[in-house]
Amino acid sequence: MKVLCDTSVLVAALVESHPMHSLAFPWLERANAGEIELLASTHTVAELFAVLTRLHVQPRISPTMAHQLIEGVVDVASSLVELSASDYVAVVARMANLGLAGGTVYDALIARAAEKSQADRLMTFNERHFRAVWPEGEEIVSKPG
Repeated sequence: MKVLCDTSVLVAALVESHPMHSLAFPWLERANAGEIELLASTHTVAELFAVLTRLHVQPRISPTMAHQLIEGVVDVASSLVELSASDYVAVVARMANLGLAGGTVYDALIARAAEKSQADRLMTFNERHFRAVWPEGEEIVSKPG
């Protein structure tokens, strides 16, 4: 099974004090054991770095530690899904057609990566956002658990 995890799931999986850690971490363990193919969008790599280095946890996650955590995810992931220029243009067109604005475009980019990779599941703690930006994929959008 190919599972594309969004940033919300990966942050929860990597940060032990996160309230959703116990739901997210098993997915990394399953990928590490070879039970699932873990996928992530290349966009998620940058977003993960931004979130981890600004997260309000003690001790703070330094840029170096965030880099190490992300490298661990990349090592476990079966692949990082890259988006092309035409993918970005298609995502913006989809947003316009759906009448959606603002930061939801970042969720739409991750949804495009799930679509492009033919993921069996898009794992997120923001199900409503992903169903809004990718109505065609709503059946594979799910929360860890």
